[in-house]
Amino acid sequence: MDAAVDVDESEAAVTVVGRDDEPGPAARLAALVDGDDSVVGVVPRIDSSLARRVADDLDGETRLVFTGSAVDRLGGPAGAAVRSVLTAHGVEAYRHEGDSPVGVLLAGDRAVVGLFDERGIAAVCWSDAPPVREWAAATCRRFLAAAERA
Repeated sequence: MDAAVDVDESEAAVTVVGRDDEPGPAARLAALVDGDDSVVGVVPRIDSSLARRVADDLDGETRLVFTGSAVDRLGGPAGAAVRSVLTAHGVEAYRHEGDSPVGVLLAGDRAVVGLFDERGIAAVCWSDAPPVREWAAATCRRFLAAAERA
């Protein structure tokens, strides 16, 4: 993530939820994408339980760029099953050979950033502030432009 964003603090409502919060980041992420007409994102890690929870809430056009260890899962022994689940939920999947330190989603009018650690999703933050959405959209476009269809 290489672009600095100037944000008017009066418009910069950002909500952060960590693993110890209730509901936690996985539940919040599922609720954040529930019913959105369009979701585009960069996914650095595939967490099976999180993927099942979120996939059930995807209703519209969804394009996900898998990068980092997520690319390994798409091509590994479970890759066919993962791709089948994605297809069944109408997700267009792409592979990117680079990496991303965080997951980034643009879900409707909301930018969502997820932080992963060795235990899965550790925190999620979201905002509908225009500069944050613009940053998320630019990040997703950059990864999508450098990716190939899975």
